[in-house]
Amino acid sequence: MQNNDNQKTYFIYVRSTGEKVPVTKAQHDSFYKGADRIRHKEQDHGRCMCPYRYIWKCDGDCIGCEYHAAGDISSLDQPLPDGNGTLGDYIPDTRKPMDEVIADRMLLEQLFARLRELDPEADTIIQLWQDHPEGISDRAIARELGRPQKTFADQMKKYRTDLRRITGDK
Repeated sequence: MQNNDNQKTYFIYVRSTGEKVPVTKAQHDSFYKGADRIRHKEQDHGRCMCPYRYIWKCDGDCIGCEYHAAGDISSLDQPLPDGNGTLGDYIPDTRKPMDEVIADRMLLEQLFARLRELDPEADTIIQLWQDHPEGISDRAIARELGRPQKTFADQMKKYRTDLRRITGDK
């Protein structure tokens, strides 16, 4: 006969309430497997200072943990050792200037307005372009509109020529 009093009881520590919730071995192993992976990663980078005797408290949520440390990651706002500004001062801004973004948006609206003048189903065509940012073929658009592919291709060629005059492209 087996003695149930000597069997190990498994629990998960809930940091927010400070209580230990009894769970099965499978639940315990599943929960702490993820938490251990996160803790080891954080320890490798010097961000986890959890002592061994309190590992059972680790739930993998390091931001609110009392043992969380800054680690080896520098902040962009932290002053440089030589005193010449911050790391953020030396990162180039790769975004387009706002006036270019506004000009591009105005040009796009102008092109869409001209396309609406040229084709009665322009809104459907525009919506298809928006739904397929990776690109959609004229054949697929013609199929959606119920037009013959060759006719639609000829119309789009004329439209593109007309729209290129607006943008100044040849």
